[in-house]
Amino acid sequence: MRDDGTQRTTVLHSQQPAPRRADDDPLKVAVIYYSATGSVHALAQSVADGARDSGGSVRVVRVHETVPRDIVERNPLWARHLDATERVPLATLADVRAADVILLGTPTRFGHVSSQLQAFIDTWGELWGANAFADKVFSAFTSTATNHGGQETTLMSIYTTVCHLGGVIVPPGYTEPGLFETGNPYGASSVSRNGELPPTDADLQSAYVVGRRATQVAADLRTGRRLRQR
Repeated sequence: MRDDGTQRTTVLHSQQPAPRRADDDPLKVAVIYYSATGSVHALAQSVADGARDSGGSVRVVRVHETVPRDIVERNPLWARHLDATERVPLATLADVRAADVILLGTPTRFGHVSSQLQAFIDTWGELWGANAFADKVFSAFTSTATNHGGQETTLMSIYTTVCHLGGVIVPPGYTEPGLFETGNPYGASSVSRNGELPPTDADLQSAYVVGRRATQVAADLRTGRRLRQR
């Protein structure tokens, strides 16, 4: 079972995660997302699965809905999803501070990050001022209503923020054959037709790779730091 009480989706993958040494503390992974009608929520679960299968200690959290309820109610899919995910914990600065890996998900809004996720990111100033993001690993995922509806610009806008934070960007690239099907080397993505279509198996697989690869790279970076400290 997942954090929100739903069943875990089975995702096929072509590579087994590297075994973690028993004396290593698990990397802390925060999957932080906003989802209006459910597509990004579904991607977030597969991202979390990939991170867990790479040995990460994963916390899945959603950002606060900032749109007034009367506007949400105008879209039944939006209202239904908001009610269905009320058990998913809300993201806090403590989640961000504790994480070794931060995986950010958002639907596209006019080719950019949703205002809900951006509002949460905008609270990170004090942590940034304390250099708390240096060398944390980041990756991202998104969903659009239409084909080529701003997926790449949304992901790159997230990564622009990561550059300011001093984080390490780990995109999926084309590191597995299945990623050529989605055709997005920048992060996981899907097309929802305004919430009518769930992510495909290929979309979920790419999300799985995002979580797994980011966690694996973070583990390698931590190993390298420990070796240098000896």
